[in-house]
Amino acid sequence: MRYFFFLLLGTSLIISSEETRIKPDTSFVVMQLFTSQGCSSCPAADVLAEEIKKEYNDKNVMILSYHVTYWDRLGWKDPFGKKEYTEMQYAYATKFKERRVYTPQIVVNGKEHFIGSDEYILRKKVKQYLRKRTTNTVQLNSTKKGNQLEVTFKVNGEIKDKKVVLALVLDKETTQVRHGENAHKNLSNSNIVIVQKEHSLQKSQGNMKIDIPKKYSNMRLITFVQDEQLNITGGNQIKI
Repeated sequence: MRYFFFLLLGTSLIISSEETRIKPDTSFVVMQLFTSQGCSSCPAADVLAEEIKKEYNDKNVMILSYHVTYWDRLGWKDPFGKKEYTEMQYAYATKFKERRVYTPQIVVNGKEHFIGSDEYILRKKVKQYLRKRTTNTVQLNSTKKGNQLEVTFKVNGEIKDKKVVLALVLDKETTQVRHGENAHKNLSNSNIVIVQKEHSLQKSQGNMKIDIPKKYSNMRLITFVQDEQLNITGGNQIKI
């Protein structure tokens, strides 16, 4: 399998979800997959990420797929690609002292990275990080009003120089790819980050509003706490 590297450069419907609480000693894993529909090596990683999500459904394991944009130049514009996700990957490359970015790439808890289709390493890291104790926990409550999600959160533990990140994640979507390296294929993507917002933690609790794209359903809300060095120190998720 080949991998490509790039140089860095009006009726209102109200639904309340049950507040999710996790114990202070609960472990967690946040897997951030950087992928693209324009990359021929990415579908294997997308499938693997979906398998991990299903297998660890009852654990605090969160998978987020960020579709980057630099593969768009080959003729297929990824409908889920966003420039800010590409910039996120660049920031991690700087942290890891890497001169290149690549897909598929997985970053685990903001602390290390590896090829996203490497099943052996991925499973090893999930087990490893589930044995670690978290330093932050997050309580979440969300209310859906029409096409807007009102979210309240509370972060337990040290919050100095940290931020909370809220990601609206689409469980699964199939796309008919017409051009690029995956031309004429129907790709099934999951855990797709379609909206992401950040909030600097001046205090342990707060609230945010997220606009929900009208054309999507079957989503979940994932939140994680991140420090200035991009280390992820806690996380939680709920279905909406």
